[in-house]
Amino acid sequence: MSKTRIVFFGNERLATGVTSTANTLRSLIEAGHEVVAVVSHNESTTSRKQRTLEVAEVAEAYGIPVLLPAKPADIRDQLVAMQADIGVLAAYGKIVPQSVIDIFPHGIINIHPSHLPKHRGPIPIEAVILGGEPATAVSIMRLVKEMDAGPVYGRAEVTLNGDETKQQLADDFLDIGGSLIVELLPGIIDGSLVAVPQDEAAATYDNLITKEDGLLDFTKPAVRLEREVRAYLEWPKSRTTIHGKDVVIIGAHIMDGTGKPGEIWKDGKQFGFYTSEDIFVVDTLKPAGKSEMTAAAFLAGYQI
Repeated sequence: MSKTRIVFFGNERLATGVTSTANTLRSLIEAGHEVVAVVSHNESTTSRKQRTLEVAEVAEAYGIPVLLPAKPADIRDQLVAMQADIGVLAAYGKIVPQSVIDIFPHGIINIHPSHLPKHRGPIPIEAVILGGEPATAVSIMRLVKEMDAGPVYGRAEVTLNGDETKQQLADDFLDIGGSLIVELLPGIIDGSLVAVPQDEAAATYDNLITKEDGLLDFTKPAVRLEREVRAYLEWPKSRTTIHGKDVVIIGAHIMDGTGKPGEIWKDGKQFGFYTSEDIFVVDTLKPAGKSEMTAAAFLAGYQI
């Protein structure tokens, strides 16, 4: 089989605040395909720290050029000159215009971490955690100008156990997506695999997450707050104030109990908050200016 010439788009950070193993890019390289360029960006609106771009490190290790344009149309002539067969996209975060998609004889294929057409948009991982959904999928679709609306080449079903964090799911989905891309790519290139149009009537979209969403609201049920902790790790973070001390909740669980929402519940070395339904019990937290600690350590150092 001749090598497929690929331009890779994205930073493989499948959710806001997560890190990446760049597993899709690694999988394509290790499968023997010729990745002729990586097109990415390292812009961040959620942190003052510019994190190392993981896909760039992998690309540079294999001598692959890394392009960081303000928008993909700016490098259209460069992309045309590369004469790639196909584009592969994983969490690019920018709109790719049709004029760029049309450069590639086989278009651009995209890893989307949901069971399309459900959870279109930028927060599919957070959405399935917040919804307490028992299953999701990783979908491989052909990129079109409408958001996440392209036909689907294939998907891998993923069962959820209800305690996954955003980072864990992002890592798992990259592993699954990288393997699935490699498996499906030959059929996409030779035309034997036909993409199936999505059911537009079943499409769902999720609202963008804001920094304000990270403020814990104890008038919500405890089950919702525990899901928020897992979905909002790293950004926007689940935040509250305990006796004037700002803290970020890192881990929590639920316990039966009834009390006034927002009042502190305490039992020995455990503490938490009454909510509109059940008790939100804090397991680990990070006080402002301090390291992450257990609830027991927090109680030992701070008066509640």
